[in-house]
Amino acid sequence: MRDLFIAGLIFGLLPFVFKRPWLGILLWSWLGYMNPHRLAWGFAYDLPFSMIVGLVTIVAFMASKEKKEMPWTRETIVLLIFIGWMLFTTFFAFYSDSAWLQWNKVWKIQLMVFLTALIITDRHKLHWLIWVIALSFGFYGVKGGIFTILNGGAYRVQGPSGTFIGGNNELALALVMAIPLIRYLHLQETRKWIRIGLASAMVLTGVAAIGSQSRGGLVAMLAMGLFLWLKSRNKLVTGIYMAVAVGIMASVMPQAWYDRMNTIETYEQDQSAQGRINAWHTAFNVAKDRITGGGFEMWRPPVFRQYAPDPFNVRDVHSIYFEIMGEQGFIGFGLFMLLGLMAWIRAQQIITRCKNDPEKKWASDLAAMIQVSLVGYAAGGAFLGMGYFDLPYHLMIVLVLAAKFSGVLGNAVPAANQAASGRFLHPSSRFHQARIGPGS
Repeated sequence: MRDLFIAGLIFGLLPFVFKRPWLGILLWSWLGYMNPHRLAWGFAYDLPFSMIVGLVTIVAFMASKEKKEMPWTRETIVLLIFIGWMLFTTFFAFYSDSAWLQWNKVWKIQLMVFLTALIITDRHKLHWLIWVIALSFGFYGVKGGIFTILNGGAYRVQGPSGTFIGGNNELALALVMAIPLIRYLHLQETRKWIRIGLASAMVLTGVAAIGSQSRGGLVAMLAMGLFLWLKSRNKLVTGIYMAVAVGIMASVMPQAWYDRMNTIETYEQDQSAQGRINAWHTAFNVAKDRITGGGFEMWRPPVFRQYAPDPFNVRDVHSIYFEIMGEQGFIGFGLFMLLGLMAWIRAQQIITRCKNDPEKKWASDLAAMIQVSLVGYAAGGAFLGMGYFDLPYHLMIVLVLAAKFSGVLGNAVPAANQAASGRFLHPSSRFHQARIGPGS
């Protein structure tokens, strides 16, 4: 029954995608981040919904009369170069068959990221995209938070199997990155009951991230939480939400959780941590030896025997930095870090230009919360292998679009287009000229 519902819902929405291609971006994002088909147990579990939606979106967009204009900025150009470099390194990968399979996933993700820049043409569509991303992860955050509280933190919170966020570590990082996006929606919302729901979702998502029992997730949570408080427009309200989440976690998490988290301080005695450090050395040695790195999926015993300090301690790399360094070489690593730096600079540019303008305050809020999200990714990613996770790349494009629609790029969307797109929002949820006051 669940399979029929999911398949019926997705295929039932496809005709609307033909009429409005931007809905295809929303649908693809929902499938990519929430993976609802992975919650089924029958035929829908393995159906290539994302590919179907992606193809329909591309066909609909190409057939539409919408203006097809890519915002070529330093971010999009460097991202395109990075994608080209990953393709180049795949030709020289240690394990060609596995590398090409991974490349097949990566380029499709990046294609849809670029299509987002083409198809999302105004601020209201961008707002809907943030809603879809936040709710997709928020589903697991609310569900996982309630699960953690009811079970006293005795079991790990995990994501849907066979996805980027299937493991407890991966889900923890995704939830940490989602909390600032929920906060952005909370700042924009005028309806009290939705604001209460979003505030509750933030707290429960934080509880779920801790309930994953991921040490990397804890590091990401601490870094993100501190920066969220620093970036908040109302530090008192944000502090209260954080205090509530900490209070819940302190009251429900068992001693076993504290014991596991304490191993962060004694990593020298932790075999798992030592295995990761051994893999990091391996990544550096491969990058030093090969300009193209080892290619996708290189973390196998023969590579460790040749490049690792401890050739028989074979473990996954568990770090976005060393994952990219080992697989894409120092050039790929440099491009990856450059993308992060450019995203940060773009966000700061938007904040500086828009924070004092009531009509553009939304862009400042969004940029600040994306900065917080990227801090969580940078901190947690040091201990988690999610270098190709689509969310940070998607958020980078969101920053470019926010800069475009707020006029920071010098080509803001005409007011007539903004008004027309507003038809898709409930009147009470539209972005009003007069923003919510400082108390929000």
